[in-house]
Amino acid sequence: MVNPESVRSEFAACFGDAEGVRFFRAPGRVNLIGEHTDYNDGFVLPCAIDCDTVIAARPREDSIISAYSTNLHEEGSFDLAHAAEIRKGYWLNYIEGTARVLERKGFKIGGADIVLESDVPVGAGLSSSASLEMAVAMTLVRLGNQPIDRKRMALACQEGEHEFTGAMIGIMDQFISAFGEEGMALLLDCRSLETVSIPVSLEHHALILCDTGVQHDLAASAYNDRRNECKEAVKKLSEFIPGIRSLRDVSEAKLRAFGGELPDVLFRRARHVISENTRTLAAAQALRDRNFDVLSELMYASHESLKMDYEVSAPELDLLVDTARTIPGVFGSRMTGGGFGGCTVSFVERDRVEEFTLRMKAAYKQGFGRDLSIYNVKIVRGAEELTNGE
Repeated sequence: MVNPESVRSEFAACFGDAEGVRFFRAPGRVNLIGEHTDYNDGFVLPCAIDCDTVIAARPREDSIISAYSTNLHEEGSFDLAHAAEIRKGYWLNYIEGTARVLERKGFKIGGADIVLESDVPVGAGLSSSASLEMAVAMTLVRLGNQPIDRKRMALACQEGEHEFTGAMIGIMDQFISAFGEEGMALLLDCRSLETVSIPVSLEHHALILCDTGVQHDLAASAYNDRRNECKEAVKKLSEFIPGIRSLRDVSEAKLRAFGGELPDVLFRRARHVISENTRTLAAAQALRDRNFDVLSELMYASHESLKMDYEVSAPELDLLVDTARTIPGVFGSRMTGGGFGGCTVSFVERDRVEEFTLRMKAAYKQGFGRDLSIYNVKIVRGAEELTNGE
């Protein structure tokens, strides 16, 4: 986790002193299974991890929000009293989008001086953007001494990202950053937004992330193309299955019956989403039962579906998953996040972690000539204010 004291020092350097500063954090996340299902009203199984965005903040008397990023060594500001000016690719969009949508949804948002630092790897599929947005939301809501409404805040963060970055992401990332629980994954129904806490036993297994270092941009056309393809599949299937609103409403049996009416690409997109929902529910039960053998099969099947049917994997991800299959003590591995790069997630027996690390690094170096970053993560609670910076 980011050290709040270092953020305090940066705040004093930026704004003259750190008197009256308050601290807030929000985590990144790893999705154990349930990829590209959230914007199809489906099921996901993420957990919050011990990589955070930490903010030091102090309210202002005016309506200006002034922010400094220690990671980028950049500062920026905007005035809530003036119309927004969206600049493509600008990091401040995530902050301004969150602030303006919160205000539009009835939260009283005032000016603030903000310094932020994050150790969520950018572009790794671990939701650095949602971590930033939820940290900003928690900051602005609590600086106004307003009650925390995590659901409304998460929805505001999602809407702000849609409007200010063009990435039409689902609700999973913001929701788990808001609602994460220590030691728990969250089985989220992305239609009803109902959740079930699923214990993740890490007594004998470690949760390991392997970061390819290949960055992806969720605002790029490939991500939004997949979303549009799913909508088109629903539109065509609705001619044969009345009343469906999303791929969530299509069973595997119905797809077998009517999938032949779809172009091949749309059929494969639909098959991934529909089968991934089934796998996600089964994985939640496997975790309840501590049945890592079943969980392993589901994770590998998920990756294969993402690779072949949804076509969002990458050679680097495929090599890591294929290598993990050959290492004793690995119970499942798959790409996690939007795809086209980022991380794999694997469950590894604790006494095999060192061997896993050495073999994965060696395979990646041999395959791509680059070093592989590996994280042994903990499952933590969601966004909060830090008392006395702790």
